[in-house]
Amino acid sequence: MAQTTPLTSVVKPNWTTANRWIYRLSRRWVLIFGVLFGIWVGLPLLPPFFMSMGWDSLANAIYMLYSFQCHQLPQRSFFIFGSKGMYSLNEIQTVWQDTTNPLILRQFIGTPEMGWKVAWSDRMVYMYTSILVFGGIWWFFRRKIKPLPWWGLLILLLPMAVDGTSHLISDFTGIGQGFRDSNAWLASLTNYAFSSRFYAGDALGSFNSWMRLLTGVLFGLGIVWFSFPYLDKSFTGLAKFLQNKRDHSQLDL
Repeated sequence: MAQTTPLTSVVKPNWTTANRWIYRLSRRWVLIFGVLFGIWVGLPLLPPFFMSMGWDSLANAIYMLYSFQCHQLPQRSFFIFGSKGMYSLNEIQTVWQDTTNPLILRQFIGTPEMGWKVAWSDRMVYMYTSILVFGGIWWFFRRKIKPLPWWGLLILLLPMAVDGTSHLISDFTGIGQGFRDSNAWLASLTNYAFSSRFYAGDALGSFNSWMRLLTGVLFGLGIVWFSFPYLDKSFTGLAKFLQNKRDHSQLDL
């Protein structure tokens, strides 16, 4: 009678090359995220450098890529290689076109004298850069930080929702003409305690600029604090599962 081999000695978990790579990626997900997300965050900063070097086609390609994600209005964007970091709507209209049409305004990318526009608005820069920064901070202190509850995330995202929605409603009145452009309501509320440059417009140091900075940073903090613990738990669980599969297959990584 032929001798049979026990099924348990024949059937073993299959440890494939795909398993090996997924295992390595799951153990280093924060590093991989940081590199890929860092590239995405850094690309919008490159067009001014490319424009200054005469690489217009490459700069325009990046402007086009990020135009689907951002309004790219020049009066709410940073400029590099110019005399100022940001310019008012009037300054842009003087050198570009005397228009309040956002579809025309967004086409202005700068001049050699004014410098060149970053491919993201200031709000987008604050939002995505803060995710990258807070992601690194979270990684170092992840053992000491408890996950943010869902209601905490809502609290941190609410300021941006209010600020962004109020800007949108204001822009329906006309670019440069809405209540968020003059902020007369705020001037009256604070009894004109600050200079006129603080209340009106979008320049650095203005109320609108500060609000986009604050809400962008709170957004990034909320996204990282809420989502990263869950991502880490998922990737850690996946790594342990694959490690067990490797150990049972008796194959080296």
